[in-house]
Amino acid sequence: MSHSPADLLITGCTVLVHDDQERIAFAPDAAIVVRDGRIESVGGAAEVAATGPAALEHIDARGQVALPGLVNCHTHAPMVALRGLAEDLPTEEWFNDVVWPVESNLTEKDVELGARLACAEMIRAGVTCFADHYFSMDTVAEVVAECGIRAHLGEAYFSSQGPQGRQKSLEFALRHRGTADGRITTALAPHAPYTVTDVDLAATARLALEHGLPVHLHAAENRDQTDTSLARHGLTPIEVLDRAGLLATDLLIAHGTGIIDRDLPVLERASGRTAVATAPRGYLKFAWPDTTPIRALRALGIPVGLATDGAASNNSLDVWESMALTSLIQKSTEGDPRWLTSRQALHHATLQSARAVGLGDSIGSIAPGRRADIILVDLTGPHTRPVHDLAATLVHSARSADVRTTIVDGRVLMRDRELLTLDVPAVVRELEDRLPALVDRSHGRRIQEYDT
Repeated sequence: MSHSPADLLITGCTVLVHDDQERIAFAPDAAIVVRDGRIESVGGAAEVAATGPAALEHIDARGQVALPGLVNCHTHAPMVALRGLAEDLPTEEWFNDVVWPVESNLTEKDVELGARLACAEMIRAGVTCFADHYFSMDTVAEVVAECGIRAHLGEAYFSSQGPQGRQKSLEFALRHRGTADGRITTALAPHAPYTVTDVDLAATARLALEHGLPVHLHAAENRDQTDTSLARHGLTPIEVLDRAGLLATDLLIAHGTGIIDRDLPVLERASGRTAVATAPRGYLKFAWPDTTPIRALRALGIPVGLATDGAASNNSLDVWESMALTSLIQKSTEGDPRWLTSRQALHHATLQSARAVGLGDSIGSIAPGRRADIILVDLTGPHTRPVHDLAATLVHSARSADVRTTIVDGRVLMRDRELLTLDVPAVVRELEDRLPALVDRSHGRRIQEYDT
């Protein structure tokens, strides 16, 4: 251990840790030492006080719990600009009548302001990393670099854009991989098997393997898509991905509520690292009949990360809500109150989410050598007392507003609820000036057609 001052010392908190079997545990009255963006040690506060390093910055976190920063494994961050615009609609009308006409108006400035607002919302809610799948992603990358959050970014494309859509996605991924001091990772981002042709999916798989890039896409989002795919192609969406070679890549599948039993052996045989992101609030809102089959996927060893999807469908980017809903909906769907437990939900929110976005070796737990993505949660409020079971308190009683401090790569982005890297009032003022032009649908254009 170095004798020069550490960058950051957090003392007096209870720390969520993972044991050698990856079970969730809690270490009381602990101290976390951070140096050069990494966690150097996690130990007893008394022992660190006696022997430990002086630090350039000290946070007294008594009454708080330190968790690994949450990961939003699938979202469309700039879509916060459309929050509440398309309500109470079936999926097809939501896309065709509102979202895709409005997205044909998007400018880089709208994307930038949306991304700023989204990053502010996520940092305040203890999300330290998000996987984004959208357009004008150079702009999103700039916002990420500036505000200090971590992100896994992909430039979305449809086959209707022609070969240049796929090429643009590749060029973005290669240009931004490892930028923002390593906080940005990238993926190829075909939209979905129903908007991207088999030829383009196969080309994406080849490019991914050739360049060592992961792939992030929507697939088997709901049961209707699976039924339509079976009727049209005799294959499920998962089988379409397999035929295209995408299950040989590192693949992040958004939603997967339409994954059916015949897909499970296909996923089990996958030679790449497959993961699924679940965003349960939207499934409830669209009245989809199923949810992500987490129990079946976990039995295959497939990590399921937590997500919010975009705020146009989910209305928020709150991963705390995704965590609680995942636990509740799994209990209801499986008819078993023992699944998913609070500890399992915390595992999905931490290590499994980190794995889902390909960062399982560097984030997702508070342990020596990991990147210092840490949040401090205040459990002194009346709605979180008394604490009989800390995991249950975190999952079912705590709220995103209980996050006091958010740290990414050892840098404090929010201290005592104050955002340090983003000016929300200025962003909101500018965005609201632009809304009339953004939401105008009188032109009759759509960027795409939803027809599954």
